[in-house]
Formats: sequence, structure tokens, C-alpha cells
Amino acid sequence: MTLPPTSATPSPAPASSTPPASHRAGSRLTRRGLIGAAGAVAAGAVLTPALAPVVMADTGSDISDADDTGPEPDTTSRKFPATRAVAAVGEAPAEAAFPIGYVGVRWTGTREATGGRIRLIDADGDKGAWKPLSDDGCSDSDGGALLIPVDRASGYELRAPDGATDLRSLAVDTTSGPMREVAVPRDTTRVRGVAYLTRAAWGADEKLRFGSDGREISPQTYHPFQTLTVHHTATANGDADPAATVRALYHVHAITNDWGDIGYHFLIDEAGKIYEGRYSGETATPAHDEDNKLVTAFHVLSHNPGNLGIALIGNLVSQGPTAAARDALTTLLRSMVRMHGVDPEAKVTYTSPTTGRTREVYEISGHRDWMATECPGGVMHGELAALRKAVAAGN
Repeated sequence: MTLPPTSATPSPAPASSTPPASHRAGSRLTRRGLIGAAGAVAAGAVLTPALAPVVMADTGSDISDADDTGPEPDTTSRKFPATRAVAAVGEAPAEAAFPIGYVGVRWTGTREATGGRIRLIDADGDKGAWKPLSDDGCSDSDGGALLIPVDRASGYELRAPDGATDLRSLAVDTTSGPMREVAVPRDTTRVRGVAYLTRAAWGADEKLRFGSDGREISPQTYHPFQTLTVHHTATANGDADPAATVRALYHVHAITNDWGDIGYHFLIDEAGKIYEGRYSGETATPAHDEDNKLVTAFHVLSHNPGNLGIALIGNLVSQGPTAAARDALTTLLRSMVRMHGVDPEAKVTYTSPTTGRTREVYEISGHRDWMATECPGGVMHGELAALRKAVAAGN
């Protein structure tokens, strides 16, 4: 079980207390107890211009100490680079003391990125050409958010989208920081027969989930399953290091967005690898508690409880997912609908157990079916009907 950090990590103040003891103790089967034996499980069973110098704050976990005292009996030690991040506000030039791999950009006031631009600064101080910000990201109800892959830049400048306020950004490095040691499952992990990478296996730094007082920023809550929503991350296609992208998304979601964790329950890369998302505890099935209730994530504003979110890594506005990603998505969805006993082609009335809000959606929907956003991309959204049929055909 992940323990709170022993030293302070810069992060937002915690929201509330730790999860109920009924979830932390007494689980019928732990995640690690499933490793190795899982193969036998049946597959079915961004603003007004800033006039003052830019405000910057280091929000990374630039440390080299180990997350654990040593590998557990069914794990092996693996080293991951610590994520380094520097936050900035406004439009003044921002720089980092490390090679920047991603720039996270967030704003309020408008979902549109029209007029928004970015240009990169290299190690010699030379500035590149201005490039427009994209409208392809997963938008909030009153703002936009993007994760922009960049190639080892030293800094960047931003111009806010028209009508935007509260422009914030984050320079992120997830590949070249000090190495940290993580206990990773020795054998393949599976969820109802479907292989996936645990949070440890993609290098999640669990300290990001905790405030300086050791309490979780966003303690887990659980609700009965209702529906599934498909997303895209709107990051680069042909991603050479999708695990690094997942770590960058995690840091932006947990720290910049103040969510305390990554927003999705699962992610899928172009090679078809499935990544565990939102932390749900130590029970056997990721994204769930021991009673098969769904942990609440952060992927559809105001409609998160009971709504399982799966993100395809890449940009699916003008192209569909790779065959491998499509197959993995179909298999994972089939596993989840079987687990919860729902019809993948049905229309349902989602009712939020916390706000009472309702929404008529398909059992398997896209992010744009819930709110105004490009996500999961026009091409991917156009494939959802066929996806539902493919999931149903295997049941």
C-alpha cells in the first residue's frame, strides 16, 4: 500500500481526510495478490497580459531518494526519472533549468484557443516561430487545457487566446531528472484477463497525491458504476515515449489542475498498452473498490461519479486510433461492461449521485456528448457507434 511521503512536497493544500478504513483494510483480495495468478482469470469473468515579471514556482519532485525501502517479494526494482516542473503565470518569457519535454497550458474565460500562441526558446536564447495553440484539448466548462510536447526547449513564451483570463503554464521534464527507484510488479498484471501497466509500472510518483501534512489532496470516493466515456489526450501522434506523456499528464492534472491525481481511470497508447490511471486503493480490480464501486475520477466536469473514463494517447481530430489502440480499447470496454452487466449499445440516463444532475447518453459515449469540447476528436467520435457494436459482438 502506498504510504504518505516522509518529507514535504510542494502541492496544493489538502481537501479532506484520508479514505474510510473500510476501504483501506479488509479487502478480500489485494492487487499484488492477483499478480502472477491473473493469467488464469477468464477474459470474460490560458488572459490579460502580465506587466510584471513572470511568477515561477518549482512544483516538481526533483529528488533521488527511493519511493520504497525495497522491492516486495512479488516485485522488482526499476528506476524512473523524477518529474521536474516549473510553473509560470501570464505571458512573460518562462525558462527552466532542465530540458523541457512538455508545456502544460491552462486558461479560463473561453474554451476557444483562437489567438493563442506559443514559441520556444533554445539553449542559446534564440526564439522560434510563433505557433498557434490547438483547440483539440479536453476543455473545462469555462476554459481550456493543453499538454504540448516540445523537444528539449530551454524556455517558451505564450500569448493568451482571445478572451482568455488566468493564463497558467507548466514546464515539465519526465525523462532526464534524477533517477528514483520504484517497486514494480514482477509479472504481468491483468484486470479481468486484460493486461495493463500498474501505476508503478509507468512510474507514477505517488507523493504527488499528498499535501505537505501527509494527507491525500483528493481522497478516493466510490459510487456504483453507470457509464463509460472515451477521451483523447490531444497530445502528439507517433509518441515515442507514451509512459513519459502519462507522467506529464499526471503532474499537470495532480498539481496544476489541483485534482490530486491523473484525471482518467485508464489510458491506452498507440501500441495498445493499457495504463492504470486514477489511484483506487489496493483491491484486485483497478479503478474500483472491493465492492466493485467505481472510484471517482476527474474527466467529465460535474458528471464524474460512476463514470469510467478511458483516454487514448494522441490526437484523434483528423485520424482514428491505431489498430492496436482500437483493439485494446474494445477489449478493455468489453471487460468493463461484462464486469458491470450493462448493454454497451444501450442509451442510459446518467444521474449524478452527488448533484442529482442527469444526462441522456449512450452507455459508451465520448467526452463531447457531455459538454462542448473537441474531445475525443472528430474521427474518434465518429467511430463510437462501430465501437459499441464491436464491444457488444464479443459479449
